[in-house]
Amino acid sequence: MNQFKRPLISQSADHIWMTEPVNFHCNVQTMATNTYQSPDPVDVGAVQRAAHAEFLAIRDKIVAAGVTVTTVLGHSDSPDDIFPNWASTHVMDDGTRGLVYYPMLNENRRIERRPQMKDILERQYKIIADFSDAEQQDIALESTSALWMDRVHRVAYSALSLRSDTTLAQKWCAKMGYEYVPFNTRNHVGKPVYHTDVMMFIGTDYVGVCLECILPEDRERVRAKIAESGREIVEISMAQLREFCGNSLELTARDGSKKLLMSGSAYRAYTDEQKATFLKYVSEIIHADLPTIQTYGGGAARCMILELF
Repeated sequence: MNQFKRPLISQSADHIWMTEPVNFHCNVQTMATNTYQSPDPVDVGAVQRAAHAEFLAIRDKIVAAGVTVTTVLGHSDSPDDIFPNWASTHVMDDGTRGLVYYPMLNENRRIERRPQMKDILERQYKIIADFSDAEQQDIALESTSALWMDRVHRVAYSALSLRSDTTLAQKWCAKMGYEYVPFNTRNHVGKPVYHTDVMMFIGTDYVGVCLECILPEDRERVRAKIAESGREIVEISMAQLREFCGNSLELTARDGSKKLLMSGSAYRAYTDEQKATFLKYVSEIIHADLPTIQTYGGGAARCMILELF
């Protein structure tokens, strides 16, 4: 008889990686696809100081909530390394702690995958796939921002954009044993939502998703696939999407309790009814204001996290 037991898979991590910004500002290379960014003001130094303070505030709130955080220091030539979108970690069927590397769309984001950063991860994880060579053909698949992973049911949701290549995503799913669920989106200016994690997130027992931004021909298919998981669906409006309500993430504290992380703007934009739904499943909603990071980086709380499973 086969005595092999598949390890228990968790949807949310109890340990995360965050990159402390050194020289955060608007990344002009990413603005073509990220319509949530604004150009830098004259005083870029003020942006950098404010972003650093916002980073520390939300990092400290996560720690205070009982979640383990490993902080690494970013680099002066990487304006976006506060958003670690170049790797993901996994617990494999045989119990191996696996590591995957990803190709980034823009050149000054590719350098974020530095040897010293990789070395930190490779001390604890085994590389199971490295797709980063696709950058040579300008093909991108930006990690958990491009693929929202239902880790329990092994489904990968992907809002199609230049940062989420379909062919490469299919290869990822074949390698990782996931079902691929791609779909097209349109945001408030008529462009695709640049990252899947801006418009949806998956918790242990619930899903937050802006179905409204999914094109009609794909919308019901995505809704039906989410419903198969048995999770409660919390619908995010287009107005809430612009407040980064979709850029949220469930985490697990050291005592086993679940937390939901989001920015202050997202917290204020959610209705009391929506928050009550989340609080059926989590013990706390962690939130902190990220106006500078959101305005000039075009990303929010979830974008700042690399989960360490």
